[in-house]
Amino acid sequence: MVNISKIIVEQYSDVYPELERNKEFIYHNITAEEEKFNRTLDRGLRIADRMFDELGDEKTLSSELAFKLYDTFGFPIELTKELADERGISVDLKGFEDRFKEHQDKSRAGAEQKFKGGLADSSDDTTKLHTATHLLNAALRQVLSADIMQKGSNITPERLRFDFNFDRKMTPEEIQKVSDIVNDAIKRSIDVVCEEIPYEEAKKRGAIGVFEGKYGDTVKVYTIAGVSMEMCGGPHVSNTSELQGFKIQKEESSAAGVRRIKAIVGQF
Repeated sequence: MVNISKIIVEQYSDVYPELERNKEFIYHNITAEEEKFNRTLDRGLRIADRMFDELGDEKTLSSELAFKLYDTFGFPIELTKELADERGISVDLKGFEDRFKEHQDKSRAGAEQKFKGGLADSSDDTTKLHTATHLLNAALRQVLSADIMQKGSNITPERLRFDFNFDRKMTPEEIQKVSDIVNDAIKRSIDVVCEEIPYEEAKKRGAIGVFEGKYGDTVKVYTIAGVSMEMCGGPHVSNTSELQGFKIQKEESSAAGVRRIKAIVGQF
């Protein structure tokens, strides 16, 4: 897969220069995903064999077990069916498809929630944490890389959870720098300004958009002068001082090439 990726980077980098700029990141993560899949496949084979053995005289693998192989262990349904055929065992494919559709519907609902900012509600505490994600995103781009982008967000009144593209664990020094930048913006009591402008104008100004394909002709742009400019549906505080303070509680892996930060705001 990496060899194919190198060919694509070589052929299309003139049109998409970000491919050349991010090629090492791309190669690293493709290799990591390939190794992860091979480990998943080996594990899935062992578990599938055990499931088939435990069927005894039964000749059908239930949709529940087939979906468990897929959802929990990442085992493709096509491979499950192939292994079952070799043993003269059928698979409840109709039941599997019903479970798979239900899974897709839940995932789609989750994606729509992420697009809304991942907000649990519009309380004052959640609104403060939502604004904090904008400051956090800007700080990460300043400390780690200008290529950092939000990959997911979930915000409750108690804490924010922010996912972003990065291929290694942050150092304690980097975490401290990010925290310092956010807290500095809070101490400077910067107004949070909202404008409704054409999408193309927002792009020209350099506003960051998380899910570009989801925006309409007119967008809301929230600007925290000298720190952040993002297209967003809101809600937000009117001034950064309302956050009082910012503290990162945890930095961890979320997925291959994606890190996760959990943080809180308030007086500490």
